[in-house]
Amino acid sequence: MNQQEAFLENSEIKTFDAEHHRKLLYNIGQYDKKVAEGKGQYSNLELAKTRAAALKHKGIENLERYLCDFESAFKKRGGQVIWAQDSQEAIREINKIVKKANAKTVVKAKSMTTEEIHLNKELEKQGVESIETDLGEYIVQLRDEPPYHIVTPAMHLSKEDVAKTFHEKKNTPPNWSPPDIVAFVRNLLREKYTQAEVGVTGGNFLIADIGAVAVTENEGNALNSVAHPNVHIAVVGIEKIIPSLSDLDLFWSLLSTHGTGQKLTVYNSILSGPRQPGETDGPEEMYVVLLDNGRTELLAQKEQRRALSCIRCGACLNGCPIYKSVGGHAYGTTYSGPIGSVISPWLNGVDKFKHLSFASSLCGKCSEVCPVKIDLHNLLLLNRKDFVQEGHKSKSEDLMWYAWKSAMLKRKTMERGGAKAKNFLLRQFFKKTWGDRRTLPAVAPKSFNEIWKERTGLK
Repeated sequence: MNQQEAFLENSEIKTFDAEHHRKLLYNIGQYDKKVAEGKGQYSNLELAKTRAAALKHKGIENLERYLCDFESAFKKRGGQVIWAQDSQEAIREINKIVKKANAKTVVKAKSMTTEEIHLNKELEKQGVESIETDLGEYIVQLRDEPPYHIVTPAMHLSKEDVAKTFHEKKNTPPNWSPPDIVAFVRNLLREKYTQAEVGVTGGNFLIADIGAVAVTENEGNALNSVAHPNVHIAVVGIEKIIPSLSDLDLFWSLLSTHGTGQKLTVYNSILSGPRQPGETDGPEEMYVVLLDNGRTELLAQKEQRRALSCIRCGACLNGCPIYKSVGGHAYGTTYSGPIGSVISPWLNGVDKFKHLSFASSLCGKCSEVCPVKIDLHNLLLLNRKDFVQEGHKSKSEDLMWYAWKSAMLKRKTMERGGAKAKNFLLRQFFKKTWGDRRTLPAVAPKSFNEIWKERTGLK
């Protein structure tokens, strides 16, 4: 089964799973309430979004320069930078660091880039325990599932589902409440933090002028993953660059407001290198892995490169009617929802994931809610156009459109066969695509043209 077939099959299952739908809509509904409240802190939200869009555009258009500025400043404080062209290179370099540290345990903060390169499974192959320290990520790790959402990994689960997971995996009481579970995980992770030789985080932003990684979180798990181990590795996509530290206040507030509805997330850290002389906290070594993994392929696209401005707030997922129907796992890729549908074909291969750009209602809600003004619904259309022009289509599709065009260009051809023949063709070629749960539309016995002629007497 290819990716498109898997997407269609999984989408149908999830769309008609009433319990899945109930949980998802409830959780997104809670998000919507908080975000509406959070946006009230802005006297002019549109101006803030316009300014953020301009700064991200500046960073992407001058990406090479700002990345070099970042590397130079970061190295001056003793940090080390690794440029990883793809996931294989990133894994290879991370494994070298882990091996050098003689690490048996790695504690890992929430990071979509590490999900992208499947770091946990790769470390496990080397006999290294890699444990997620974000509560949502830890829950889905116990369930052996990928994150369901780029901000809320366990959005598809109820508190009863979570209690059941811990009962099955950790033998805890089946009726435990959320506070019980949080206390249990807190105690478990405290031991892991002190045992781990290596801590891994992502990075919400790369600050070019001071050479620092900005990390934002709500649980303190990223801070603990950095503070205890002797080695810290930050895996960050190259597109996360922003020009200056002075830009960070704008982005942090927009990210928290659109991501969780908060005015500001609880813990916000600026990490600019390993522990300096005279400092008591922090790792002895710090590495930043600058991950390409298809991003330069997206950068080469004249229009779609705007998607690299994404700050991973998740707002477009929560607003998308497709995501709210099929859920995050159906997409079969690290980044789901509208942003995932735009970028995944370029990051993971057009032939595998081109279908995601067609999985959209084009309602424009994703563009409306984006805090950095990415016109996602238009980028989806541009993806579709480019994929067709580059030959990523089937011969049967070409034949179908050729026949349709030939018929539509000539009234005589279009009327040939009448309604009976057209209904037969619809049943033969479109019934399966239309789906078992919808009634296939029928062509009227007479066309508008025929009725017009009868009523007016025109020939």
